[in-house]
Amino acid sequence: MPFTHQEHFRQQVERILPTVAKPGRYVGGELNQTVKPWDAVQTHVALVFPDIYDLGQSNLGMALLYDLLNQRADVAAERAFAPWVDMEAAMRTAGIPLFSLENKRPLLDFEIVGVSLPYETLYTNFLNLLDLAGIPLYSEQRTIEHPLVIAGGQAVYNPEPVAPFVDAFAIGEGEEVLLEIVDAHQSWAESTQSRQDLLIRLAGIPGVYVPALVDVTYHPDGTIQSVHPRHPAVNLPVDKRILAKLPPPLSRFLVPNIEVVQERVSVEIMRGCTRGCRFCHAGMVNRPIRERPVPEILAALEAGLDQTGYEEISLLSLSSSDHSEIIALIDGLKSLLTERQVNITLPSLRIESFSEDLMDVLQSLSPGGGFTLAPEAGTERMRNIINKPLSDKELMSTVRSVFEHGWKTLKLYFMIGHPQETLSDVQAIAEVCQAVLQEGRRIAGGRARVHAGVSTFIPKPHTPFQWVPFEDTESIQTKITLLQDALRGSKVKLTWNDPQASLLEAWLSRGDRRLAAVIHRAWENGARFDAWGDQFQIEPWRAAFADSGLDPDFYSFRARDLDETLPWDHINAGVRKAFLVRDYRYSLAGKIRPDCRGQCYACGILSSFDELRLTGPDGGWKCP
Repeated sequence: MPFTHQEHFRQQVERILPTVAKPGRYVGGELNQTVKPWDAVQTHVALVFPDIYDLGQSNLGMALLYDLLNQRADVAAERAFAPWVDMEAAMRTAGIPLFSLENKRPLLDFEIVGVSLPYETLYTNFLNLLDLAGIPLYSEQRTIEHPLVIAGGQAVYNPEPVAPFVDAFAIGEGEEVLLEIVDAHQSWAESTQSRQDLLIRLAGIPGVYVPALVDVTYHPDGTIQSVHPRHPAVNLPVDKRILAKLPPPLSRFLVPNIEVVQERVSVEIMRGCTRGCRFCHAGMVNRPIRERPVPEILAALEAGLDQTGYEEISLLSLSSSDHSEIIALIDGLKSLLTERQVNITLPSLRIESFSEDLMDVLQSLSPGGGFTLAPEAGTERMRNIINKPLSDKELMSTVRSVFEHGWKTLKLYFMIGHPQETLSDVQAIAEVCQAVLQEGRRIAGGRARVHAGVSTFIPKPHTPFQWVPFEDTESIQTKITLLQDALRGSKVKLTWNDPQASLLEAWLSRGDRRLAAVIHRAWENGARFDAWGDQFQIEPWRAAFADSGLDPDFYSFRARDLDETLPWDHINAGVRKAFLVRDYRYSLAGKIRPDCRGQCYACGILSSFDELRLTGPDGGWKCP
């Protein structure tokens, strides 16, 4: 775009900002922002988060990729987020396409548009952003003049529901593969080849899935018959990308000009999990365990505080208390927090990892305040089924220690709708909460508070429960009502998920490629911001299923056969399907599988990445 046109575009944006709420979402200019002269770099990458700035700016994955790409002299990475409904209306009225924050460039000016999809309820926002940017929704409609649209994140371990909208998926960890995609694009751009040739180049990169080069056929009953390549460059299954060693953590954080959901220095202390909870998608697809050494974590936190002036830090992982040096780490934080006068945010911690020593050092960092535990189920029977082995005695012992060490507020996470769950199991959740509150008041008196957060189980791909059905919404509502009645007047604060929103997530997470037509139609019907309670509506989705001729119950309430080809089987997360089958059968018998740090159960992660693991620190990963 010529300079004069670019200046005119900036002026158009500036004119509409006073008409919308929170114009600071759209101006950029934050401390530590990277702005490169547009013509000084070869490749421009727009990193897009399909939700509002207030949420997306706190996303650590996007921040890492932004920093990583901008370290290259030949690449400029800029950010774009979903405009809120008022800003979208103003942009459409004024004819302003979606633009980046740094240089205020329309997304059509970028060579690559990288979209983060951490959860499925962003899919209609994703389509809305493509449309707002002027990029054709379907990959097959794009020409050599359009940006390459790539997508990554936790949701794309089942890429099929949005496959027709994406040119290429980066499966797994993005730090290395994104740079390889940039290299492939640069090499292609210097040639005179077609867009199809670019897709073929990308398909040759390990961890990259190009759906346009893969065909899917179906049986008459709607199940998948086959998934097969259309080009020899495609190798199926597509193995996820992982790093043998975690790269240096981010320390140069952008400091927003407006309030966002998380204003803190966050460092990922560990990646992966070995606990094997059968409902947990993240615990299965992010294997193996890789830890950051304590000195590296402490140095990153200190540098982050220097760069930002934040007054809070956070330690991120799926299971922070499982870090092999967690006590040494927290001991090392004492002087830092005391010297800087900053607070620490503690994630949900595993009861199985607790010790009195750990409790002592944690209390010294965060006296009083709140503490979070995740029993996930109200009975030992149910915890065995989901492989969360925890006795009632262990749970109450940990609760007692939490209150005795000075915490006054305890949040408990539970899940309803588990396979084999009965109303008695749900009633037990209320009884556990009441017992916890009683114990807290015995120790801390009237200052003790208990908050129960109850979510709905959704059978996720690549987990031992991927074959089970989602429980019908009437049954889920009955269980929520039971908890409401049982805890009414008890002083236990109860929050829960909308069963209809959980149903939508079940459709999207378990869908095949035909679901793309439903997503498109739902977007046309007005579906936006489906993760927002005040914006979510189920009616556009039900109408979209009807218009598309698909049965929604096929995707939600149907149990899958163990020998059925699942929509995501051609994506290899590293855990073998045979292992998941075996673990599912264990669940039917109420049999637990202890933490695999002490014993290898041959899940497949070691054999899948046998050569890579030998290049990790100390000759391997935190696997037996």
